[in-house]
Amino acid sequence: MSETRIDRRFAALKKEGRAGLVAYVMAGDPDLETSFEIFKGLPAAGVDVIELGMCFTDPMADGPTVQVAGQRALKAGMTLRKTLDLVRRFRKDDNDTPIVLMGYYNPIYSYGNEVFLKDAREAGLDGLIIVDLPPEEDSELCLPTVKAGLNWIRLATPTTDAKRLPAVLENTSGFIYYVSITGITGSASADPGVVGQAVERLRASTDLPVAVGFGIRTPGQAAGIARVADAAVVGSAFCQTVADSLDDQGRVGTDCVGNVLALARALSDGVRGARA
Repeated sequence: MSETRIDRRFAALKKEGRAGLVAYVMAGDPDLETSFEIFKGLPAAGVDVIELGMCFTDPMADGPTVQVAGQRALKAGMTLRKTLDLVRRFRKDDNDTPIVLMGYYNPIYSYGNEVFLKDAREAGLDGLIIVDLPPEEDSELCLPTVKAGLNWIRLATPTTDAKRLPAVLENTSGFIYYVSITGITGSASADPGVVGQAVERLRASTDLPVAVGFGIRTPGQAAGIARVADAAVVGSAFCQTVADSLDDQGRVGTDCVGNVLALARALSDGVRGARA
C-alpha cells in the first residue's frame, strides 16, 4: 500500500528524535459539538495521532471510564455515520494529523463493510483498530481495509508469545499497539521497565513503530513510556476529564474543552521532554 498519514507522522517523529502522543477520545462525548471542539483542538495541543473512539453498547475491552464515555455518546445520539462526519469536518482544516478509528466490529458490520470502507476513505480516515477481530478473521475486514488504502493496526499484549506474534504482525501496518497491562483500560499503571523489554522483543520482529497504551494517565507516566516506545497512548484520562467537567445533571460546563486540551498539552510536554 502507498504511504499513509500514519507512516509520514511516525517518520517525522523519528527524524525529530522523539516519541509521539496518541490521544484516544470518544466520538460524541459528551455531545456532538463539544466532542468536535475537543477533536479539532488536539493537534494544536500537541497530539500527534488521534484515536477516535467508536461508541458501542458492549465494549468488552474498555474499563468503566471509557464505557461510561461511550454511554454518554450513545445517549447523545452518536452513530458511526456521525463519527465519519466528524472526520470530514476535521479534514476541512487539517489534512495532516492521522486519525484512527478504534472500537468493535459490530457497528461496522451493521453499517456494511464495503460501504463503510468507501465512506471512511472519503471522509479522511487513516486506519482502524478493531479489537475483537483476530488474525484468523482477516478476510472479514482486515484485508479489505488494506486494499482500500487504510492501515490495519493490531494489538499485541503481554500474553502474545513468540508463537502467536507472527500472526499478530501479519497484515498489520501503520504501527503496532502494545497493550502494557493485562486487563481492561484504566485498570493499572504501566511499568516502563517491563514495557521497555516488551517493546524490544517486538522490535526484533517488526520494523513498525510501537505505540504503548493502557495504564498511562499522567505526564510523568507518558514520559516514562516515551523513553522506551515510539508513542504513548492515553485514553481513559481524557474520558475522565470530560466526565469531571460535567455537572450533577450531566450538563457540559464551559471548561470541558479547555480542561481536555490542557491535559493534552501537559501530556505532550511530558512526551516531548522525555528524551531531552
